[in-house]
Amino acid sequence: MEIIEFDRWKPSADDPRKLEYDGQRTAEDVFEQLKFRLDGQGYLPDEYFELRSEWENGREIPRDADLFCTVDYGESEGVYVDVYLKWYDEKQKKGVTESFIVGKTLGENGNDLDRMFLTASAITKAVHGDHATHARYIQIGGVEEDTGGRVVHLSQQEEKVIIQALVEQRERQEESMGQTEQLLRRMTGSITAYMDMVGQRPLHISDYDKTVLAIRDGELPTFLELYSKVLDAHAGDLLIEAAGRPGAVGRQMTRALLDDVERFPEPAYAAACRNAIDINDPQKVSSLLANAADRVAKLSPTFHGEMAVYAFLDHCHIAREIIKQCTNEQIAAAPSLLLELFAAGPDYEILSTLVEKGISGGGSAERTLHMLTYKGRDSWMAEDLLEKRMWVDPNNYGALHACVENGAVDVAKLLLDGGMDFDQYRQRFPGSGSPDTIQALEEHWQTIQEQAQKLEQEQADAPGMGGGMALG
Repeated sequence: MEIIEFDRWKPSADDPRKLEYDGQRTAEDVFEQLKFRLDGQGYLPDEYFELRSEWENGREIPRDADLFCTVDYGESEGVYVDVYLKWYDEKQKKGVTESFIVGKTLGENGNDLDRMFLTASAITKAVHGDHATHARYIQIGGVEEDTGGRVVHLSQQEEKVIIQALVEQRERQEESMGQTEQLLRRMTGSITAYMDMVGQRPLHISDYDKTVLAIRDGELPTFLELYSKVLDAHAGDLLIEAAGRPGAVGRQMTRALLDDVERFPEPAYAAACRNAIDINDPQKVSSLLANAADRVAKLSPTFHGEMAVYAFLDHCHIAREIIKQCTNEQIAAAPSLLLELFAAGPDYEILSTLVEKGISGGGSAERTLHMLTYKGRDSWMAEDLLEKRMWVDPNNYGALHACVENGAVDVAKLLLDGGMDFDQYRQRFPGSGSPDTIQALEEHWQTIQEQAQKLEQEQADAPGMGGGMALG
């Protein structure tokens, strides 16, 4: 199985057969690829496996950095694996060691400790490679609620016997397939490599299954050889799998499918986009969304906005990039929930972008205005958004009520200017707001009515014209 590199390489301009250094990979990219590898082998800690926050937001791994792991019991409960990076800092003229990743399992007996050491070993081999012929390890008893399993040593001959049995089990028992794949990866590095250890025994599974295994194992040559055979029946499924595979290999597989398939079903394409978001791969997300209109027949107008909503919870930076890349038409059709999500921060830059591109306040207008006017901290943002372009339904008196209750007089005035009826509001929400707020709005409402009467008189004298509600 491929080593997870910290460096990026590209074909040399002088000699395409050679590779040249092309910078460092981001910590997030390496983390997602490592997490994917551990999950496929059954070594992902059951409680959590998280990248340290200081390595987020595109920070690159230092050149010539090395990785090492420690395993120990925690102060309260569970067993922890801590992953560190160490490198020499030329500016500081000294070595630097920083925490990179932390993982935890809730169990805390001897077997759990042994298992976390195997996780640390898998992490080390993923980065440094498997340099020697050595004893393999396997945990018997499954991977779920594995508190009573045993770690046993297997000779090479015993490995072959178990591998053959596992392959036969994989062929016959679909329900056991996931755990069987994990065990095969632990002992052979990748499922497709098992044949080298059992005398080229043919794998009696379909071309589609082989292609999926090639994606999960990162076997690009095998994937390129097989995928064209099953595109007609499984294009969407393969795109979902490839989109969820981290790293450069996953991007190449995804690109190959986008180049060779003219149309995908929208549900499959959406699932692929969500997978790319889940592995925190902004580059792949951007590529998928840029191709969505050409690769999905009758693409839903809300598609791009829905992907931004999905990305917000765990990968807000991807949601921001999606919004920036969207056209005005795509944002105008996006769920109004985006306003509410970014008002919670608040993120003025993205709120402005959403409004300038035409998003409607819709059902989120009340919550958005409430968050921006609460305690008056960000009322200026609410005013600015309404003055720019943010549309609020004239019958959405809940939005006006939020401003009145928060004492945001100037924001409430803008809603009245846009067509809300203050008399109707007072009937629906009697006794709301402070006396000073209500008095200021009554005076403003009176001014609006006087201006309306004056305009009506002028129109009577010189007939013409009519109007509606949009601010900005």
